[in-house]
Amino acid sequence: MLDSHDMLSCKSPSRAHRKPLRRIACGVAVALVGALCLPTEASNGDIKQPKDIMQLADIQLTEKQEYCHNLITFKESSNNRHAVNGSHYGYYQGKSKALKGAPDDYQFYWYWSYVSHRYGTTQYDEPDYCKALHHLRVKGWQ
Repeated sequence: MLDSHDMLSCKSPSRAHRKPLRRIACGVAVALVGALCLPTEASNGDIKQPKDIMQLADIQLTEKQEYCHNLITFKESSNNRHAVNGSHYGYYQGKSKALKGAPDDYQFYWYWSYVSHRYGTTQYDEPDYCKALHHLRVKGWQ
């Protein structure tokens, strides 16, 4: 039975739970339900973590935005997460020391935020990497 806080309890409306065997059975039932709700070791392996920035882009972006994103990372750093050019670091050559040696997912979401704020988002609420790529080409940086 669920109590007023949506917690599983052994109290019955009729207070018939006072019998010792019923109390033990109710305790066992609560323990079983709790155990069934715990994650198992096998379930931890079901979620595959992306291995690199290209997989993140493939998972998170539409094909068009993924294409533009991948062109940017190739032109900026040759897809090298440790790329350095003066005070610019990482895949996207961002001017932030936090990107120096940062993991792929950190760099990906850092650039996600940067592009979203600077160039806007698409109808699918993803950063408009194609506008960012257009800007880089207009400036002659690509």
